[in-house]
Amino acid sequence: MITESDREGLFLLAVVPCLNEENTVGWVVSNIPRSIEGIARVEVLVLDDGSTDDTANRARQAGAEVVSRSSNQGLGATFREAVGIAIAKGAHVMVHIDGDGQFDPADIATLVKPVVEKRADMVTASRFLDKSLIPDMPRVKRWGNHGVAYIVRLLSGKTFRDVSCGFRVFSRETLLQMNLFGSFTYTQESFLDLIFKGLTILEVPVKVRGVREFGTSRIASSIPRYAVRSLTIMLRAFISYRPFRFFASIAIVFMAIGLGFLAFLGIHYLSAGSFSPHIWAGFVGGSFAFLGFTTLVTGLIGDMLVRIRMNQEAMLYDLKRTRLERQKSDTPR
Repeated sequence: MITESDREGLFLLAVVPCLNEENTVGWVVSNIPRSIEGIARVEVLVLDDGSTDDTANRARQAGAEVVSRSSNQGLGATFREAVGIAIAKGAHVMVHIDGDGQFDPADIATLVKPVVEKRADMVTASRFLDKSLIPDMPRVKRWGNHGVAYIVRLLSGKTFRDVSCGFRVFSRETLLQMNLFGSFTYTQESFLDLIFKGLTILEVPVKVRGVREFGTSRIASSIPRYAVRSLTIMLRAFISYRPFRFFASIAIVFMAIGLGFLAFLGIHYLSAGSFSPHIWAGFVGGSFAFLGFTTLVTGLIGDMLVRIRMNQEAMLYDLKRTRLERQKSDTPR
């Protein structure tokens, strides 16, 4: 939470993840606004995720602090590192903007405002909220984005138009509460994580470049691969918070099939006076009914584990908060 005592000296950390973005990273870093209403200080951090070109040097030349990895770890892992660095630096607000030049850094001021005013915990740029700003992009990618947004709506019950955009703003409180695990990407998982924790997410329409000017996307270079890995991450996130709902839905299907076979066998017995020749239906029905019961028990166990996890996350939050407060008290004034 941004307190009144912090308001006069808010510190914003703009994080730019990069992989072989030597043609655009300098432009992105140079155009990140250093003067933003409500923000006293702006720093730019480039996270070089194993680039083999001149990305790191060009980012430094543009005025950014650079943290480089020797090998590519994935956008999700890079984002987790960004969150850790932002908390360690004591940032009140973190901006996460891709280094490929598709987003206009000047829009940072627009996205930051709702967080500074405490109207949102996370603000995300939206490419599809305003129909007049929808970018020119391959149709398959547009369908893919809409499909992923629909899945997030099914899983969470909340409607968002763009859950895959890499241009977002987070409050400090959000950073402290967020715990993500996917290495491939963070975009959809963060939506589900924050929704299930009751935090406020706001979409803001922005104009973006629909197709990269240089290179290819490291995330969506293969649409089938992106779809499978994103769906896997979203299902894991959903099961992590709603295991009973997930397994109970499967259990109902198994039990319905099992009861159907058992009902068929019962009707046959009443009409023929014998289980033969359909005694097989009893074995099949009993197997499905038992499978449904065990699946339901799995959901109940998962629900208990979620309660343990939430207690652990609460303790982790308190630990992060304590470390942050200790760091602030130890900082010379």
